[in-house]
Formats: sequence, C-alpha cells, structure tokens
Amino acid sequence: MLRPERMSKVSVTGSKRVIDDVIETIHDLNLVHLSDYDGEIEGFDNGNPMEGADDASEKLVTVRSLESTLDIDEADAGPTRIVTEEALETELEEIRVEVNELDDRYSELEDELRDVEERIDAVEPFADLGIDLDLLSGYDSLQVAVGEGNADDVRDELRTAEPIEAFEVFEGDDTLAVFAYPRSDDPDALDDALVGVEFARLEVPDAEGSPEAYVEDLRHERETIESKLDSVESELDDLRVEHAGFLLAAEEKLSIDVQKAEVPLQFATTERAFVAEGWIPSDEYATFVEGIQDAVGEHAAVEELEQADYEPSGHGHHGPVEEGHDVEEAATDGGTAAEFDADDSPPVIQDNPAPTRPFEALTEVINRPKYTELDPTVVLFLTFPAFYGFMIGDLGYGILYAALGFWLYRGFDSEMISKLGGVAMWAGGFTALFGVLYGEIFGLHLVTEYLWHGVFHLADAPLKKGLHVGAFAELWLAASLLFGIAHLAIGYLFGLVNETRSHGVKAAVTESGGPLLLMAGVGAWLFSTHMQSGGGPRPELLYRALELPPIVGIVGLALALVGLVLVTIGEGAAGFLESPTYALVNTVSYTRIAAVLLAKAGMAYVVNLLVFGAYELHLEEPETVEYMFGLFSAVIEHETHFMLFSTDTHGGEVLFPGLVHMGTAGVLAGIVVLVLGHLLVLALGVTSAGLQTLRLEYVEFFNKFYEGGGEKYHPFGYQRNYTTED
Repeated sequence: MLRPERMSKVSVTGSKRVIDDVIETIHDLNLVHLSDYDGEIEGFDNGNPMEGADDASEKLVTVRSLESTLDIDEADAGPTRIVTEEALETELEEIRVEVNELDDRYSELEDELRDVEERIDAVEPFADLGIDLDLLSGYDSLQVAVGEGNADDVRDELRTAEPIEAFEVFEGDDTLAVFAYPRSDDPDALDDALVGVEFARLEVPDAEGSPEAYVEDLRHERETIESKLDSVESELDDLRVEHAGFLLAAEEKLSIDVQKAEVPLQFATTERAFVAEGWIPSDEYATFVEGIQDAVGEHAAVEELEQADYEPSGHGHHGPVEEGHDVEEAATDGGTAAEFDADDSPPVIQDNPAPTRPFEALTEVINRPKYTELDPTVVLFLTFPAFYGFMIGDLGYGILYAALGFWLYRGFDSEMISKLGGVAMWAGGFTALFGVLYGEIFGLHLVTEYLWHGVFHLADAPLKKGLHVGAFAELWLAASLLFGIAHLAIGYLFGLVNETRSHGVKAAVTESGGPLLLMAGVGAWLFSTHMQSGGGPRPELLYRALELPPIVGIVGLALALVGLVLVTIGEGAAGFLESPTYALVNTVSYTRIAAVLLAKAGMAYVVNLLVFGAYELHLEEPETVEYMFGLFSAVIEHETHFMLFSTDTHGGEVLFPGLVHMGTAGVLAGIVVLVLGHLLVLALGVTSAGLQTLRLEYVEFFNKFYEGGGEKYHPFGYQRNYTTED
C-alpha cells in the first residue's frame, strides 16, 4: 500500500532464429517493461528493425492522416475485426484515393469561397455609394479617390488645396468618392491634397456596372460554393461512417506491427544471438517463464536477475563476461553475457486499495513516487477530503460536489480527469458528512431542525461552525494546529524511512527526526498547562483545549531542545536559524483550515440573511449546550434564526427583514441573490478550500519527505480495442 508492487529484472537470451517468436510472445503477454541496451558492450550491438517496419510506419502515417481528415474518433468504431495484409494493400489505397480527392476538392472550394468573400468585402463599400464601378476609374484628366473619412474635412481640405481646381464629393453611409480636376497634369495631385486629412483609401475593383448588382452576383456565387462545400462535406461524412471501423482497426494493427518491428532496437544482439532485459511484476515471473517456454522451448533462456528491493542502492545485473569466453556461445547457451544500463531503475506500479486510487492523480501532479519512496496516496486519501469537507461542511454543497465529481468520473475518457472526478466525489461525500454534523444545508439549519431536533431530540447539532457560538471558532483554531501537528508528524516519519534507506540512520535522524522532535515538543508544551499562569505568550484557547498536565509540557520542551540540537548538527547555523519554522511556523500554517471554515460559513450566512432575513433572540437565562456528542460544551447567550417561512421574530431583534418578505420584486431579487450567491460560494469552495488543502498537502506535507521521479510501468504489448486475431 505504501510501497509499489515489487518488480523483478528478467532477461531473455536466445538464438536469432527464434527472435520473432520471442517478440510475439512477450508482446502477447504484455508484462515486460523493456530496458534499452546502450550498445556499449563489446561484441553486442543494438538490433535492427524487423523487415517491413518502414512499410508499416508509412501506412500508419497514412491511416492517421485519413482519420484526421475524416474526423474519426473511437465512438465511430464498429465491431472488432481481423485486418489482413491484403486489406491494407488494396482497401486502404482505395480509401486514400477517394478521401484525398474529396479533401482536395474541399480545399479548392474553400479557396474559392475565401476569394469570393474577399471580393465581396472589397465591393460592399462601393455599393454604399451607389455609383457604377466603371465610373470610378479610367479618366484622362479627372482624378478619383474612394475611401473612408469625414466628408466635411475632405471638402475643407480640397477647397484650400492649390493643386485642385475643382472637385466634387459623393457620400454614402460610410464611404466617400472624391472627383477632382487638377490645375496641372500631376498624377498625384489629389493624393497630395488629401495628405492633411484622415482618409483611408480603398482600391477600386476591376469591374463594371452597378456595385449593388455585382455584390448580389458575388453573394449568389458564394451560396453556390457553400452548397458544393456542404455536398463534399456530406460525402466525407458518408466515408467516415463507412470506413471508420476499418481505419481504427487498421491503425491498431499497424501500431502493433510497428511496435513489434522496432523493438529489436532495445535488444543486445550478435549475428547469432540476442539478449533482452526488462522489468515485470515479481508475481508474474512464473507466467512469463511459462509463456516463453511454450513458445520456443529450450531455444531461449529466461533468468530472473533480481527482485528489486526498496533500497535506493542500485540493482543487480548480468555479470561480466569472463576473459576468453565466447559471448555468442554464452548467449546461445543461455548464459548472461551482455550488461544493460546500470542505472536502469524499476518502473513503478502504485499498489493502492481501489478506494484510494483516484488520489494517485493528486500525487502525480507533483510526480510519480520513486520505486524506493513511500507512496503518500493513502495519506492523501485520509486527509484531503477530510480537510476539504471540514472547511466547507454543508450537506447541499457536498451533494453538488459529489454530483460534479460523478460527472467527471463517468463523462470523460481521460484517466486523469476520471481520477479527479473520484477525488471530487470523496471530497463531496465528506463535505456532506460534515454538513450533517454541522446541521446545515446551503447554510440553513434545516438538518438541525429535522434531524438532530426531530429525530434524535438533541438540543443542537453536534458541531457548530463558530459564527454565533464563539467558543467553537477558538476550538477550530486549536484543532487546526492539532491537525497540522499530526499531518506533519506523518510526513517527518515518512522522511525518516526514506532518509534511512537513502543516506543512513544518522542523516535520517538529523534531517527528519530533529524537526519532528522540535515540532512535537513545542506542540506538546503549547497544549499543556505548564506555566499557564505565568503570563506567557500562549493564548488561553491552546492550553485549555486539551489541558495536558504540566509534566507533558516539560517533557515537550526537553524533546524540543533535543530536536534543536539534532537540527543544528544536521544543517549547522542554517538549521538553527530555521528552527522556528520547524517548531511552529509550519504548524501555524494549518490555521488556514479554521479561517476558510469561518469565511465560507460567513459567506453562506450573508446570502441567506439577504434573501430570507434573520432575527437574533437573546436568552433570558444562558444555556449550556453539549456538542460533539458530549465531548465539548458551550454557553449560549443568544440564538440567530432565519425567517424562512414566517416573519414572526418571537420578540427578537431583526437583523435584516429579507428580500423575500419585500413584495413581488423582492421575491424575484431574492431568487437571483439566492442562486447566484450560493453558486459563488460553491465555486469559491473549490478555489479556496480546494487550493488551501492542496497547499497543505504539497507545500507542508510533501516537502518533509517526498521527491518523486519514478518511471511509469509501460509493458511491451497492446490492449486491443478494434481488432481480433481470431
């Protein structure tokens, strides 16, 4: 659970005559995460791709190109099928020719459509003028300019322009046409005269007649082209429906063929022999040996080189070749002659119980754990939804979060999104659970009224968020510190294990043990009654939360001193300066749990206050109410009630009358505020509670022990979805 599945390094050594059968068997077993041969051992070279690799690769590129053109996805697949070599030669070529012809035609029509649209854009401003196009150009002595600008500014400029003897300006809604007669034969006289005014000139189209008629003709041409495009698109869609199943199956077969053909590049080979190495789950070794023996008998030898332990001290490999020994003979005799990469580490298969597996996605956001590291996924499973649910704590929000998670879990093919959906479902479940304990649904105390009062006949819900029962706010601050101490302690213990295996006991004790003792010791003193009357810096809410005896505080200070010494030994002066962070700062970071709890409760309260209104009822005699199933009690001096169904305040003080009690307009406004307000709280629950919880996990917890960087287990093989060999 905290460790990945144990992996074994295996080798397969055999004659080149059976390499094809061995590759086929290994592929079908889909068990071996192959290691790459680095080509550095004398007498062994990397193998060459098998015959037909290039042809299969070219066909695979063709198939994927056709799938892209036809916009094929897995939903278009039909029943599984056998794809023959003949079909790949004939049917694939026929489809390629047909699809490419239609695609080329589609591209040509798109170019034509683009050209027509550009011409329409160019002519539409001239239609605004209402002047025939042939009248806007072709004059010997008259100069014409068409463009966009202010007509009055153009006229003012031309009146004072020396080169212009006479002019006329025609206006449309957005376009101007300027006709000018220059005093000289200067061809640029009109352009020079317009330099001082804003005027965006337009190119006059090479056409005749009415621009309105010309635009109308172009629009008809555009409709014709669009109709042809629709026709070609329909033909392509018919081809997609007709050939999608074959193309998906062909892609799968060709992917398998290419995978098999190129795998010898990872082998160590001679003219007569080959050696392949890789990792398999240790429990599958017997299955692997049986599969190779059934396929090639004694022509290949399988050897378990090692069962990788969890020590980060390297892994065993083939022994060196004895001097004068024939490596080819050793290989063909089943010997172990070639040595693969010494840094080849086992791939990681995370071994977590089914309910915790969605939280592997949160671990992988940082990185996959190394084979030699403890996997924190189970701790994430135990803490992330609990922290999240504790902060939001509302039955209504919890149900919505769980529903959103279920949609992500079932609605997407992505493994990562599906896992995140599972995380959201767990977070929603805990949010709903704490919502029941708080007695709230969408910030209203209806669960308290109908469950805790009505069914269990309790005076109140077991928990309160602390908005009106102030003792709870203090309790949650103290509880947040306790959560932090426990959470960080697990991280330091994980660090002790990892450091012990990586760098020895001494390094582990100074790197992780010292900060652990320092934090735990200071924490024990904070929650003890030692020196409680001495006017120290501790707030009363801490030492009254647990009321640990003074001896616990004294022992805690002693442990903290030992931790300080260990930290200083391990990190020197820098460790001494960092000691306040280890002792208290990291722990105080967890008070954000209580802060978010109060903030979200306050937001939901404000929304409901605006919509329904509320009154505060002062009790004549304060009541002492037991919470948390009798483990905590608080004195209640006043009660706050929402005016859901009645404006009767029972003699209490009205805090706000509520929109729903202000007539029809108020009811409508109240509905808007209620929906949008709770949606906002719901969304901020993800960005505040979610992000703050992730920060505690990644920054505070993971930093105490986690490095990551493990390689994912990718066995040589293929999970068939569209093809069958039967």
